[in-house]
Amino acid sequence: MASKQFLIDDHLTVRIYKRKSSRNLRLSINSTGEVRVSIPIWAPYSSGLTFAKSKYEWIKSQKRTPKLLINKQSIGKAHHLVFIPTTSIKISSRVVDNEIRVNHPINVDASDETVQASANKASIKALRTQAEQLLPRRLSELALLHGYQYRSVSIKRLKSRWGSCDQKSNIVLNLYLIQLPWELIDYVLLHELVHTKVMRHGPDFWRAMQLEIPNLKSLKSKIKKYHPILHGSLSEDVA
Repeated sequence: MASKQFLIDDHLTVRIYKRKSSRNLRLSINSTGEVRVSIPIWAPYSSGLTFAKSKYEWIKSQKRTPKLLINKQSIGKAHHLVFIPTTSIKISSRVVDNEIRVNHPINVDASDETVQASANKASIKALRTQAEQLLPRRLSELALLHGYQYRSVSIKRLKSRWGSCDQKSNIVLNLYLIQLPWELIDYVLLHELVHTKVMRHGPDFWRAMQLEIPNLKSLKSKIKKYHPILHGSLSEDVA
């Protein structure tokens, strides 16, 4: 995926990505504060830069310090974080049963960047475990219930998509998907199952989706509020 970074002013940069799947311009701010613009592969980078500049005030108002992971925070469907001050000088983390335990020196706050990085890494490991245990099982149930077949399913950490399905019906699911409410998880799983019969997002695809999901419009609207990252992010689209 081709991309270029541009400087909007002395303190603000934007990275513009060309995507084969993009049909419009999409502006987003991820959990680390990076400003991204996705554009169709045929569009010039200048179109993405112009779009970002037109949203300059929105970007400045929304760009903020990433949310910190905090003690007792729920991670996915089954785990929660525990920050443990210790006399050790080392920072470490591990997943024990349903706890993500982050050990840090007693004189180093849990908000410290290195502590947060350790907590983030362990949290993603926990999400992967949950996703590998729950998502393939649910995909199989939905395929049987709705009459679909697929060749394989795998769990990966994807940057921008909830999932994908290739022409051989191999399905890939984003490990971050496990953070969504179950109704939206089912929406994504059915989305990929429909792709086993209709590859492109044309009228035929959305008609097939409507048959499987009567409240399709509502779920399409809800899922736009979520992004495949550990923390929340902000986004704005243009048709």
